Amino acid sequence: MQDDQHKDQAKDLQPLQYRLLAELEAAFDTIINRIETLVQYFREQNRERGVGAWALHHTTPDADWLRAALLDFWYQDGQDGRATRSYVGLIAADQRMLEHVGKVNEAKDDFACILAKIREHAADLIPEIKAILPFRHPALHAHLTGQGLARLHLKQCWRAIPVANAPLSRVRLAWYSSGRSIKKLSVREAEKKLLALDADSPHVRIQLKRLAGIPDSEPLAQVQKQAPLMRANLFFAEPLADGRERRAMNVALPLFIPSTDGRLPDHNQPQPTPQEKRTRAKRSDERLEDTPFLPSIRIYRYR
Repeated sequence: MQDDQHKDQAKDLQPLQYRLLAELEAAFDTIINRIETLVQYFREQNRERGVGAWALHHTTPDADWLRAALLDFWYQDGQDGRATRSYVGLIAADQRMLEHVGKVNEAKDDFACILAKIREHAADLIPEIKAILPFRHPALHAHLTGQGLARLHLKQCWRAIPVANAPLSRVRLAWYSSGRSIKKLSVREAEKKLLALDADSPHVRIQLKRLAGIPDSEPLAQVQKQAPLMRANLFFAEPLADGRERRAMNVALPLFIPSTDGRLPDHNQPQPTPQEKRTRAKRSDERLEDTPFLPSIRIYRYR
């Protein structure tokens, strides 16, 4: 009886899989087409009147550089699936260029929404998606041969292009290397994660015994260190309607800045790579202990 139910569910899922895959393919095509339109407009404007542009790792950030940055959707050999490549840059954008950027970001949002549905209802499609979507655009796929770039990096497909809210007086860029995500867990949730490793391993048994020695009600924290990222501090030429005069944002892709004259605001030149050692002082109100309580799953106790 249960086998028949599973077969019926599988039959019901087939049309949904095909529909979601078709929707995702169409959304991917839209992203590519809108990026190409944005790059072509940038190329034309640069040829006609010049567009202020700066890039951290490129001396001449022209249309070819922008296209390569915005269409880098690929895994490299040995790349951590959680890591993404950055293209830090600044571009002075007129209203038309900002509209093109907005359309690209709308397409990326649509792609992300469809992908979320697939993860929920047809997660087994994900490997197929990474393999087949690149072949829909031969011009994109042609340069992959021999470079180990044959699979899509889905996050690099849907991450948004950053845009400043309003014209800026200056931008200050700095590496942020001490970021981390903290997730609260219960003792039971931590125990479940440990048991999922290998309950017979000596180091896991030691940690299970350690966990059994604290109250069930004690909250714990799972910490994930984040990769270094570039943070941009934006200083607005005029206060926004809500009174804000500045804003901080992460910039993994070129930042488009509203500009009527095609010139960039004043900006600094950050180091090409982040410093290895922590330079910021440790917060005096740090709530977690210095050493992990359950190192195998990065669990810390609160002080």
